[in-house]
Amino acid sequence: MKERKRRFGDRYDGRRLRSLIPMSYVSPYIMKTRVTSSNYIRDKFDIEKAEEYIRKKRDEGLKGFGMMHVIIASYIRVVSQRPGVNRFISGQRIFARNAIDVMLTIKLDMSLDSPETVIKVRFKPDATAEDVYREMNKVIDDYRANPGGGFDNAAKALSYVPGLCLRFAVATLRFLDYFGMLPRFLEKVSPFHGSFFITSMGSLGIPPIYHHLYDFGNVPVFLSFGAAERKNELQADGTVKQKRYMEYNVSTDERICDGFYFASALKMMKKLLKNPFCLDEPPAEVVEDVD
Repeated sequence: MKERKRRFGDRYDGRRLRSLIPMSYVSPYIMKTRVTSSNYIRDKFDIEKAEEYIRKKRDEGLKGFGMMHVIIASYIRVVSQRPGVNRFISGQRIFARNAIDVMLTIKLDMSLDSPETVIKVRFKPDATAEDVYREMNKVIDDYRANPGGGFDNAAKALSYVPGLCLRFAVATLRFLDYFGMLPRFLEKVSPFHGSFFITSMGSLGIPPIYHHLYDFGNVPVFLSFGAAERKNELQADGTVKQKRYMEYNVSTDERICDGFYFASALKMMKKLLKNPFCLDEPPAEVVEDVD
């Protein structure tokens, strides 16, 4: 993203937007929290082309390349063209985020007793699907080689604080975050500060959930996707064809942009998911958010 000179009112993780319509500045004072400002949408997409694309990437040597990489790469491509979905609300003000930070939960191994953590991966807006794959693997491999760092250490330190003092400590963090003064080392590992949170329910064998947004931090979009499912559909010629679909649910903070803009972004993402081959190349242009 383009380097900009920091102005009064900007944060280190985002620049304050000053050219929006008046309602955009008033709504955070009326709808004060992300939970009470959340919209929820459920959709699905035909995964025939996506599965073909995944097989192609695996044949090219990208071991373990899967739907998670496709969805994240599609989201990043959407941000490159619809940067308004990468805004966030903090301190009752609206900001354009300076980076694209994606969070997801991982486990050391798929067992009930295996510890889990949230990792944060930063991407450039012109990232391809292969860039996403390599950057995610790097961060995941680093964590599995050295578990217990980053967010885990911060959470462990807070767990030692007595309950009443912990309430005060969290209130202090909220106060600092409100004014954009949260220590950078905490923001760097915090799963509550970022662009997009994604979780796979399909790997757990259950349908996608409607996941709430967090009132602490500033994550404006949460996506949950489930397992693939088959459906028999009647065709125009009277025949029945079996198709495979994947359902996904998205929770959004409605204050960051209007419904038409959100709809445009979601339709673009669905189009990419239905035919992700264009994710092999970077976008022709990266669109900057308004001032």
